[in-house]
Amino acid sequence: MSAFDRATPAPLSASAQKVQDAIAARGFPHRVFELEAPVRTAADAARAVGCEVGRIAKSLVFRGARTGRGVLVITSGANRVAEEKVAALLGEPLAKAEPAFVREATGFAIGGVPPLGHATRLETFVDEDLLRYDSIWAAAGHPNALFELRPAELLAMAGGRLMGVR
Repeated sequence: MSAFDRATPAPLSASAQKVQDAIAARGFPHRVFELEAPVRTAADAARAVGCEVGRIAKSLVFRGARTGRGVLVITSGANRVAEEKVAALLGEPLAKAEPAFVREATGFAIGGVPPLGHATRLETFVDEDLLRYDSIWAAAGHPNALFELRPAELLAMAGGRLMGVR
């Protein structure tokens, strides 16, 4: 149980509430927490919750270079994504996703993209390195919002394919 589990819940911003509702709709008991300051990087998030950076699940959005489809890669905060590996499984090269594309595809701004509750269906890949932890933290719709979960729950929530992404 983290210190956040014992905290008195505060009203959530609209985007964080959207994630809280998506979590509940899928039958998970997790609570979204909003911090006073944004945690836009995995290192910031790890410091804020008092864990190692590898336990932060980063949600990175790419665009298929040929099809334009949205691609979500959820990776350990300690890792960089080997785009060529993802592209090989996807069957097309990856392209950079501009902020407007990320917001349109997910319904969330960069820095707060959660692993679920997206505006459109994204081809999703989950970093196998996240499985080595008992619990991990993921963004929850806003740069100040996070929630804690188990890696197996992340796979169920995101509906992605497990792979080595680094």
